[in-house]
Amino acid sequence: MSRRRIYSKENTFWAFFNQVLDADGGCQEVVRKLQAVAAIHSKTLPSSLTAAYCQARKNLDLSELEAVLSDMSNRRLGSPSRLQGRRVIVADGTGISMPDTQANQAVWPQTRAQKIGCGFPQARICACFDLASGMLNSYQIGNKKSHELPLLRKQWAEFDEGDIFLGDKMFCSYYDIARLADQGVDSVVTSRRKPVTASEADKILGEDDLLIHWEKPIRSHSTSYTRTQGELLPERLPVRQIKVTVQQKGFRVSSFYIVTTLLDPALYPAEVIADLYLQRWDVEINFRDIKTTMDMDVLRCKTPEMIRKEIVIHLIVYNAIRQLMLESAEFSKTEVRRVSFKASIQAIRQWEPHLIQLTDSNKRQLLHQLYKLIAQKIVLDRPGRREPRAIKRRPKNYQRMTQPRHLMQETPHRGKSLAERA
Repeated sequence: MSRRRIYSKENTFWAFFNQVLDADGGCQEVVRKLQAVAAIHSKTLPSSLTAAYCQARKNLDLSELEAVLSDMSNRRLGSPSRLQGRRVIVADGTGISMPDTQANQAVWPQTRAQKIGCGFPQARICACFDLASGMLNSYQIGNKKSHELPLLRKQWAEFDEGDIFLGDKMFCSYYDIARLADQGVDSVVTSRRKPVTASEADKILGEDDLLIHWEKPIRSHSTSYTRTQGELLPERLPVRQIKVTVQQKGFRVSSFYIVTTLLDPALYPAEVIADLYLQRWDVEINFRDIKTTMDMDVLRCKTPEMIRKEIVIHLIVYNAIRQLMLESAEFSKTEVRRVSFKASIQAIRQWEPHLIQLTDSNKRQLLHQLYKLIAQKIVLDRPGRREPRAIKRRPKNYQRMTQPRHLMQETPHRGKSLAERA
């Protein structure tokens, strides 16, 4: 087996896919796996060096990877709807870091509070997920200065007419809610405006449920849309204001306000919308699955080009796992939200080497068993559970990096702990 053949485009894609899927996540692990596959098929073993694999990854076309992700995202494979047969799209943002290289710092600079050589480049991702299935629909990358709203606007084309957008107060914007409404997309977001009283409302729809309107805001120099875009906005925007009182322990607030363009209280009762908004927390769990379970919190590549590919391949693997979880839930008649993502990825890691060696008929039978096992691991719903954000195990007593490493090596205290220096 020649080096060119083993590092073909197809093989390199699946090697990159497996690198993200593996618990180790290193390039050396992938090379060892390719050597094992070559040995099984009595082929010449590739070199143990990772240079050829890394070069092959670099040659992968980012647009082709994006096309694979887009194809997976656009599939409506058994995706259950959430509200009156309508798809609910939930959005949020998160931050990631990467190796401290000049190229990465130029695109995603570290915070100004950190000294040069003591911090890491920081990127921001805004992503949209299907609330019912957890599948990622779209994403955009920005730097630490990027607000989530402009990143969301780049994803408007991924919304279909009839969708419902679900977001927190960062997405509470007259411009965005009005533009999405023009697109046939309703919004459910937390209000960050001063609540309207019942006496000021256009109509009282129920207890803590008011039909109100917003006046078009006056455009200022800090407005994120152009004058022409502002002129196209309606002078008044009718919205519904719902006050949600939290009875559950563990919440930081006792009450909050939701605004929505779902104006029909008979079709969309206030308690249904409140329950829908409380499910917005699922997006935080989705990001935890990607960043913590799949180790995307700290990326490994050293150039912006490869960082983008690394992000896309993580999202491809995430959607593949979500799709398998969805199939498992449908096969076992289980609610997909309760299926454990971590248990699913653990099962895939162990079953994947055996599945690829089977014939189609045997593979189908083994897949059915895998479906049952994945669906058996259910995450229990524990309302009111509270866990303090505190670390019990103390970190090692190492000194903090306050200057670049090569300068610290020249100090007389190198290698000594704080206790020894005291």
